[in-house]
Amino acid sequence: MAEKVVDPVCGMEIDKSEAAATSEHMGKTFYFCAQGCKKQFEEDPMKYMKM
Repeated sequence: MAEKVVDPVCGMEIDKSEAAATSEHMGKTFYFCAQGCKKQFEEDPMKYMKM
C-alpha cells in the first residue's frame, strides 16, 4: 500500500512514490502533484508550511 502525502499548495492527496516533484525546506521534504505547485511553494515556502 502506497504512503499518502498532501501537496501543501493545493491540498491534493497523492501517493508519495508518484509525486510529480519534491522540494527540501528546513530539513523536511515536501511532495507536489505538479511542477506548478512546487514552483509556487518555492516562491514563498512559509506561506504553505504548517506551524
